[in-house]
Amino acid sequence: MAFEDQKLHIFFFPFLAQGHMLPTVDLARLFAARGVKATIVTTPHNLPIISRTIGQPKTTSHNIIINTLTIRFPSLQFGLPEGCENADSIPSPSLAPNFFRAIQLLQEPLEQLLLHHHPDCLIANPFFPWATDSAAKFGIPRIVFNAAGSFTLCAMEHTRLYKPYKNVLSDSEPVVIPNLPGEIKMTKMEVPGSMANENDENRAWAKLHAAMSEAELKSFGVIVNSFCELEQVYADHYKKVLGRKAWNVGPVSLSGRDMKEKANRGREASIDEQECLRWLHSKQPNSVLYISFGSMTNFPKSQLKEIAMGLEASGQYFIWVVRSQKEDEEEEEEEWLPEGFEKRMEGKGLIIRGWAPQVLILDHEAVGGFVTHCGWNSTLEGVSAGVPMVTWPTGKDQFYNQKFVTEVLGIGVAVGVEGDSVEKEAIEKAVRRIMEGEEAVEMRNRAKKFAKMAKEAVEEGDHKDKSPGNSDNNIDKVTKKFPRPDCLIADFSFPWATSSAAQFGIPRIVFHGLGSFGLCAMVLVCMRLYKPYKNVSLD
Repeated sequence: MAFEDQKLHIFFFPFLAQGHMLPTVDLARLFAARGVKATIVTTPHNLPIISRTIGQPKTTSHNIIINTLTIRFPSLQFGLPEGCENADSIPSPSLAPNFFRAIQLLQEPLEQLLLHHHPDCLIANPFFPWATDSAAKFGIPRIVFNAAGSFTLCAMEHTRLYKPYKNVLSDSEPVVIPNLPGEIKMTKMEVPGSMANENDENRAWAKLHAAMSEAELKSFGVIVNSFCELEQVYADHYKKVLGRKAWNVGPVSLSGRDMKEKANRGREASIDEQECLRWLHSKQPNSVLYISFGSMTNFPKSQLKEIAMGLEASGQYFIWVVRSQKEDEEEEEEEWLPEGFEKRMEGKGLIIRGWAPQVLILDHEAVGGFVTHCGWNSTLEGVSAGVPMVTWPTGKDQFYNQKFVTEVLGIGVAVGVEGDSVEKEAIEKAVRRIMEGEEAVEMRNRAKKFAKMAKEAVEEGDHKDKSPGNSDNNIDKVTKKFPRPDCLIADFSFPWATSSAAQFGIPRIVFHGLGSFGLCAMVLVCMRLYKPYKNVSLD
């Protein structure tokens, strides 16, 4: 980075799951639009998803070019099926620990790429805590890109640090998360198992989360996919109380806004985009409910049937995305849908089996509500579209996001997940609350205000009303080459200088005022490698 006319080159290394890869492509697009050379590192089986989302230069805005590189994933070595390189494709929950052990072996091949391509910066997912040390090894900064908002980042870290559920006996007892603004209460059932219960597997997860937190603090900083106006209190808390150097740059999903880019996000859609749009065009504004539970949620047939009955009873127009079953299972309609359901719903409901162009659908004026699993991508896409939400979390950070939507923002209704299933009556009630009546209007009006803020946050160019924490301004801050040294040469008596230099992404070189003989003698004697005087009685 010594030459000001040299193009800045950033490596992006997303976690191997669609919910992490898509926002990373969006982020790379934002940097590439500012003249940065952007390269995404992934594995061979994930490359098609990333390439499709990037699109061709002629179809992307501003002729943005994003490069890709691949490294081998050790699936078979860890007892995973061949080609299982994505968290979405893990065949059984019991194999999840194997997958996470496998990703730790990506450090060496990533470092080989750093060695050969000499990027100026590494932006890596928090699930790669070792990436901070890898970047420091090559004298470059590591920035963490976190697929969560400031509220959830703060809530999860406070849960990890203070362990409020350690002595709670009941899974359903609400407990205040200590020292988190807003008096947020959650039950033991709602927080990740590694933060609530002690066992060997959870201890392994807790160890990983501790390593992630330590790596964040040692890194150059954290990029957050959110915007300050949405959660100012928690953005400030994350920086000032939890000590993170952070930039809010979201919503990154607003980076690709033409119709083609929206339709091409992720896997190939299971419905033709024009067919989907024609169906939506035929409906009145705010009259359609969109239902999707992300790329990893698999409901049993009994729950799918309850959803179908709840939707029918609600009387709403709907688009329902149902994750495809395994390819070798050809299920008849009546196995998971009420008899005659699709015939009765002709013109009223549209079922998409597989992948749907979610951003394209949510942005349509006909969509007036969203039933979501509360993954952060979906949550922020719902906010950006200005639609109230029915929240239906299934695990991980999703219950935190539910609290944020329902209690902090006030633009959602919890469906009421308390056990293994949710009955049709609860589904119908929650849907009606966001689609009908005065409460729905109030939530929708609030949601529209947040959507306006979201678009203003990523608006390009200089505007008088831009806040210092504006997402577009923050991208510029990260990409700008601040005047700084390219190397630190420090005396050997300052051992802390190595970590200080690494914190700013520059190499530290040690300067000794001794000759080689003196250095060798000091290392052998003073550093006590061999301890030759240990048993000598005379000075």
